[in-house]
Amino acid sequence: MTEYSPGLEGVVAAQTAISEVDGANGRLIYRGGYLIEDLAPAVSFEETAYLLWNGELPNKSQLDALRQEMAAARKLKDSTRSVITSLEYDTDPMDVLRTAVSAQGAAKALQKPTVVEAISLTAVVPTNLLWMMDGQEPARERVHWLDQYLVLLADHGLNASTFTARVVASTGSDLASCVVGAIAALKGPAHGGATYAARTMLDSIGSVENVDKWLADAHAKHARFPGFGHRVYRTYDPRAKILREMAETADPRLHQLAAHTEEVALKILHDAHPERPNATNVDFWASVVLTGAGIPKELFTCVFAMARIAGWTAHVLESLADLRIIRPASQWVGPEPGKKPIPVEKR
Repeated sequence: MTEYSPGLEGVVAAQTAISEVDGANGRLIYRGGYLIEDLAPAVSFEETAYLLWNGELPNKSQLDALRQEMAAARKLKDSTRSVITSLEYDTDPMDVLRTAVSAQGAAKALQKPTVVEAISLTAVVPTNLLWMMDGQEPARERVHWLDQYLVLLADHGLNASTFTARVVASTGSDLASCVVGAIAALKGPAHGGATYAARTMLDSIGSVENVDKWLADAHAKHARFPGFGHRVYRTYDPRAKILREMAETADPRLHQLAAHTEEVALKILHDAHPERPNATNVDFWASVVLTGAGIPKELFTCVFAMARIAGWTAHVLESLADLRIIRPASQWVGPEPGKKPIPVEKR
């Protein structure tokens, strides 16, 4: 009998060249063998997406062509606008995003995923985000912080949302459906909501003076510290290191609070469970950088999706080379068949 693995932990469900999370050594490797700490300072999000789709970084003419394609694909369909405006004003932003992608990808016939469609979906999701929030051209620094975040979050192994996209793809479905499924998985607070939770924690702490007492009280109540610990990493998240440095410039005041919070939280976690590798993960420092970029915390998970759509679509395209429906086995834990009589009135 096949051994049951809760959460499929340790089960190899795919072979991929898109990205690798080396948890033991604290490394994130993007396609082509690039370490994230080498790649992030040198490339834009568009270059990163091109790399994930094509396996190599673009030259200048290829990058110019990609940017032109993405610019041309940013406009929403009239039908998509109509669907979005029909939603209640207080609809969860992730529900709006999921609905918009579904409407944008709606077609009269089933279509095989293509790079062209991947470019289109990746372009339309972040349509002029910073412009639309403020109604004016954003400061260069804000653009840089957001772009770096998108590069860092573009892909991350076979996480829950990426696995969902590949499951949908394995059935022969279209690319928009794969992305809609991924967005639905990312919406769950156990996956995409940690950045929001980390920012909310910092809001609740309020000041450096409150850090020690707030964290001690929370720990005494067995509350989790969002932004600490990771399913795969056993060391400090390499993306968090980059974001921590950026955060000092993006929001100095919040950085000061976050830095002391990190120091105290790590000490509490280590003292309580020295055997557990509860290091800082990407969500903690991402909450500071996104705040500095002017993103409301209610949109953090949507911005996460903006980044990850490049990875989702890359994984779907990669899976087409060896398309086989994903159908894991389950382990029966019900009673032995034939032992329970059917009630007379049911016969």
